[in-house]
Amino acid sequence: MNNAIMNDSVKKATVLIEALPYIQRFKDAIFVVKFGGSTMEDPTHSEGILTDLTFLSCVGVRPVVVHGGGKAISKSMRDEGIETRFVKGLRVTCEKSMKVVERVMGTDINPGIVAMIEAGGGVSKGVPGQDVFHVNRKSGTDPDTGEPLDWGFVGEPSEVDAKPVLDVLASGAIPVVTPIGIGADGKAHNINADTAAAALAKAIGARKLVYLTDVPGLLRDLDDPESILSTLSISEVADLMKRGVIEGGMLPKVESAVGALEAGVKKVHMVDGRQLHSLLLEIFTDKGVGTQIVP
Repeated sequence: MNNAIMNDSVKKATVLIEALPYIQRFKDAIFVVKFGGSTMEDPTHSEGILTDLTFLSCVGVRPVVVHGGGKAISKSMRDEGIETRFVKGLRVTCEKSMKVVERVMGTDINPGIVAMIEAGGGVSKGVPGQDVFHVNRKSGTDPDTGEPLDWGFVGEPSEVDAKPVLDVLASGAIPVVTPIGIGADGKAHNINADTAAAALAKAIGARKLVYLTDVPGLLRDLDDPESILSTLSISEVADLMKRGVIEGGMLPKVESAVGALEAGVKKVHMVDGRQLHSLLLEIFTDKGVGTQIVP
């Protein structure tokens, strides 16, 4: 064996040795992974993430996927002539658009993710969110005008039935869960996928909650991708929100993360899903590649 091949082999072995204590520590631990955004739209990124999930499963971690579907839903709504409107970052969902959400999530996206995991050698099963989440219809008040806000069929989890997810985990498969719940009126409601992932992580006692995003992590300076906040505590979150460092699409992630940590989840990670194997690099290396939020 020449020196170049030997050096390459040693590097690979070093990576495995670095990962060993993490593999030992996280054996049988449940990780909830929120998968969505532009990461889900790009086949290369999707395949990399789903390969990482299969790896996690093979080394004894028990991953659970909660997926989004915003761009596919918006496209289907446009195709059907339904206006897409957002209020405070959440999709306003009328009864007609809710049917689109159910169809796209349940018959297109969810089975597609399951198929990709299985094509990569994993075992997976879709879990309808309607079997897991019970919701209250979301309401609120515009802080500027004092007027009530109405999102239509948008819900916030009030109760989580973890059994369908735990049953899939017990079978050795990776559950893939849609962010849809049932309201008190018996009708399906759309749930923000970040919020759904956090609610499920709390209910099943997850060790980690991971948000796959399309940014490197939480940034101290939004214009500087190198200004990653590698570790952040709950006590620092309120100040960063007040200063506008945490805003827009990051708000529901961080707010959900804080709730999950307060409920017993040990760590929340925000990782750039566009970076190849970012999920494994964040969890199984000493330095990590994203932002971790701790109690």
